Amino acid sequence: MDKRKMMAKRPRVDLRGGAITNGPMQTRPLVALLDGRDCSIEMPILKDVATVAFCDAQSTSEIHEKVLNEAVGALMWHTIILTKEDLEKFKTLRIIVRIGSGVDNIDVKAAGELGIAVCNVPGYGVEEVADTTLCLILNLYRRTYWLANMVREGKKFTGPEQVREAAQGCARIRGDTLGIVGLGRIGSAVALRAKAFGFNVIFYDPYLPDGIEKSLGLTRVYTLQDLLFQSDCVSLHCTLNEHNHHLINDFTIKQMRPGAFLVNTARGGLVDDDALATALKQGRIRAAALDVHENEPYNVFTGPLKEVPNLLCTPHAAFYSDASATELREMAASEIRRAIMGRIPECLRNCVNKEYFLGPGSYSEGTGTVHTLKDFIHPKQEISYGLVDISPAAGVNGGYYQTGSLPVQQAHSTTPHEVPQHTVAPNAAPPTPQPQPPTGPVIPPHSLPMNTPDPTNHHATKPEPSEVH
Repeated sequence: MDKRKMMAKRPRVDLRGGAITNGPMQTRPLVALLDGRDCSIEMPILKDVATVAFCDAQSTSEIHEKVLNEAVGALMWHTIILTKEDLEKFKTLRIIVRIGSGVDNIDVKAAGELGIAVCNVPGYGVEEVADTTLCLILNLYRRTYWLANMVREGKKFTGPEQVREAAQGCARIRGDTLGIVGLGRIGSAVALRAKAFGFNVIFYDPYLPDGIEKSLGLTRVYTLQDLLFQSDCVSLHCTLNEHNHHLINDFTIKQMRPGAFLVNTARGGLVDDDALATALKQGRIRAAALDVHENEPYNVFTGPLKEVPNLLCTPHAAFYSDASATELREMAASEIRRAIMGRIPECLRNCVNKEYFLGPGSYSEGTGTVHTLKDFIHPKQEISYGLVDISPAAGVNGGYYQTGSLPVQQAHSTTPHEVPQHTVAPNAAPPTPQPQPPTGPVIPPHSLPMNTPDPTNHHATKPEPSEVH
């Protein structure tokens, strides 16, 4: 028998991210998940183009020196803060992708000046946050949360008098006015849902062009004061920035209708907890529902909101569903992949500091130089198909190439990685990402002043890119 027929066939090699040849290992970029250790969804998207490390750190002081010296890409949730001093610790970092939409825990200006692109994922979880917002509003109006707790605690309702006493404060929704601060993706979704319940919906957003209100059938007001004065319930859906920190404070609460409701599923820093606690105790605000808090994780036993009446708190979970969590992580990993396979910032979909790379007088003018993340790969980096544990538990001086305990699983795809978000098939599998052809020179790090709007109203809010999370 021909010996050649008896030999087993050689396995096929996946060449999507470049050929893997015999001989010495090829260099490849290091990407680190800073504040977590579960990379099971990110790995299938990145494993053929990058080494993936997880750090499980709460601050940069807990991040391994190898990551600080060699990582060119970073993924991060909202549990770690990167100030200018933190960013300067990274030697080769070129892109940060926030696994969420809010970037208030990153010094975006300092990152731009250091040549680090900052990206977010603004399109995920819109339905979840909007649905949660309506759920909280309905709980405030119908007092479902408090009534359910009374039943759980064994309270007996023997007649209409007991029901009237327990349900005191329940209100009718139809005809009331819901005021939305920030009519971005989530604010718009909340407005459309609220109309179905009979709300008259008004909104305040100084950064949107005229005519938006006509397309959605809403009423627009042009000052925050007007919105607070007219609203029976106020719902916050704006990003947190230097202009609107403590948007809801002693002064603005006095502009609200006595007995109004307040809902916040955007950012905790928008609300002054001391002012809210005083207003709830005095009855100026009838009830409030908060999914986000200025100090997280929220502790019900400490702080100014301790033992405050008519307060409903949830643990920054409005964004979550099984589907949205998978979609979020796939989209974040895909942004990192685009940076590795393409160029910064042209190939990035959601770069929030692009002006630092594309402004006039930038480095690329007249040079004809093209740069990708591959230009910044550390020469010691090697191919690795398993997770790399660079968490604090792995030890300061070793263990950073141990195989992680988490299995590499095939990601359940709810969002094709290279398809625009508004044309996504719900259960489509991710297509094979392909390198994008160059269309022009890539701009290396360059510092330009940030072109930030200067609203005349102190409480102006930037357009909300699907707030949070």
